[in-house]
Amino acid sequence: MSNAKDEELWSAVQGRDASRDGEFFYGVMTTGVYCRPSCNSRRPLRKNVRFFTTPEEAERAGLRPCKRCRPTGASANVLNQVVHELARQIDAAPDSKLSLEQLAKRSGYSPFHLQRSFKAIMGSSPKEYQTAARVRMLKKELRNEAPVADAIYQAGFGSGSRVYEKADGQLGMTPSEYRSGGKGLTISYASGQTPLGLMMIGATDRGICFLQFGDSDQALLDDLRLQFAAATVQPMPDSSRTEFESWMGALNRHLRGLEPRLDLPLDVRGTAFQLIVWRYLQKVPYGEVRSYAEVAAAIGKPSAARAVAKACATNSVALLIPCHRVVRGTGELGGYRWGMQRKRVLLDTERAASKR
Repeated sequence: MSNAKDEELWSAVQGRDASRDGEFFYGVMTTGVYCRPSCNSRRPLRKNVRFFTTPEEAERAGLRPCKRCRPTGASANVLNQVVHELARQIDAAPDSKLSLEQLAKRSGYSPFHLQRSFKAIMGSSPKEYQTAARVRMLKKELRNEAPVADAIYQAGFGSGSRVYEKADGQLGMTPSEYRSGGKGLTISYASGQTPLGLMMIGATDRGICFLQFGDSDQALLDDLRLQFAAATVQPMPDSSRTEFESWMGALNRHLRGLEPRLDLPLDVRGTAFQLIVWRYLQKVPYGEVRSYAEVAAAIGKPSAARAVAKACATNSVALLIPCHRVVRGTGELGGYRWGMQRKRVLLDTERAASKR
C-alpha cells in the first residue's frame, strides 16, 4: 500500500472506525497479533503497525488473530461470502456485460473495496475472473464442435480480435487451434545444461510453453511431443538462437541466485482453476514458500488443497511458474515433478540469495 493510503488506514484505526471492518486488517508486529480497525485494544505505536487486505495475508506474515475483536469472525466471513457469490454469478453468466460499478452496487461495497477484496480472495480481479470464465465457456463450445465465430460470440467476447487479445494466454493457442488439439501449431525446442542438469525449452511464437528438466534430450523431446501431440514440433531454428541463448542465460543466472526475477514470455494452457493457482504462484516472493493449504485459502478455495497440489504437478513450465515454492503444511518439501533434490537445491539457493 502507498504511504498516503497507509495513513488513511491508520486514521481509521485511531478512530476505531467500524465501517472499515472487513475492508482491511492491521497487524502489530511487536505483539504478533492482527485486528479489525474497530478493535478496542490499546492503540499500538504507528511504527509497529502493518496493514493487510485479508486475514490470510496477515497470518502468512506470522501474525495470529486478536482474541478481543476476533477478526476472522462474522464480518470477515460476510465479505468472503459476498465475493464468492459474485464469482458464482460470473460463472453462471460469463457472457454478461458487467462493470466493476455494477458488481459493487450488487455487493454493497465501494468499487475500490470490492476490486481489492475480490483479488485478495479469488487470486484475480473481477475482470480477469470473468475472462477466465469466458475462456472456459469458449473451450466447451469448441469441444462441442460449434463454429468458431459462434463459440466466440456465445462466450461473450464479441469479436475474434477480442478473444485473441484476451484469451491467447489462457487457451495457449487460438480457438481454431484448440478445437483441433493444437493441429497447425508449431513448437520449436532446444536444450542446454544448467546447474540443475539438462533443461529443454519449447516455445511457440507467443512464448515458452514447455520448460522442463530431464536426463536426456530424447526423454525430454518425448515428453514435449506427448504433451503437444497434434502440434508440429521442430528444432529451434537458427533465426531464434540468439533469443534462446538470452533465455538460457537468464535462467542460469536465476538458478545461481544472481537474478531473482524472471521476465520471460509465457504461452501456457490450463483450466480456469489452474490459471488462478499458477498466477498466484508467480506472486510468491523469491525466497519464500507457501503450503498447499495456504495457496488454497489465498485463492478463496480453502478446501481445495489437493486440487492445488494437482495444479502444481501438472505445471509444464518449471521456474517461470515456481511450483517448487509450495510445500506441505508440516514444512516437509512435498512432491516435485522434476525430483526432490532439485526442489531442495532451488529453495536453498533462493533462501541464501534473498539474505544477501
